[in-house]
Formats: sequence, C-alpha cells, structure tokens
Amino acid sequence: MVQRVEWMAPIDYWILEFFQEHDIKATPQVVAANIDYDNQYTGKRLNRMAEAGLFEKDEPGLFSLTDRGRAFLAGDLDADDLDADDLDE
Repeated sequence: MVQRVEWMAPIDYWILEFFQEHDIKATPQVVAANIDYDNQYTGKRLNRMAEAGLFEKDEPGLFSLTDRGRAFLAGDLDADDLDADDLDE
C-alpha cells in the first residue's frame, strides 16, 4: 500500500495507480479520461508530481512513471523522501 504524502491530492493516487497498471506514456487528457477527472486538473497534478520526481515529461505533453515513482508505488521510497517544501504550490 502506498503511503500518504501530505502535499498529494486524492487524484494523485488515482494517477499513480493508472500508470502502475498501464506502463505507457500518456497525456493528461488520456489519463483524465481513464480516471474520470478534469484533464486540466490532471495535467496540473502530473506536473506537480513530475517536480517531485515521480513522473517524467518525455515529450511535450507526454508523461511516464519514473523509477522513483515505481519505487514509491512498491513501498521502497518513504513518504518523507517526497517532501515538497521546496516545490511551488
């Protein structure tokens, strides 16, 4: 089970789960359509998680899960290691 991270929104866990189940590059629109969220908000959250190193922007608009993201999902990365105090809100 994934640890709760203070700065993460509920949608972030749905996004992570989507990429865990589908090891693909995807746009926020594709992710949003599959998790039933607004695509602009999904994009905002993907960018936020990319700042924390969980996702990588491979090409303009395409995101993929990083090794750090996979480690977090596997429980091998502590939530404290995802402290986002230095990230812009």
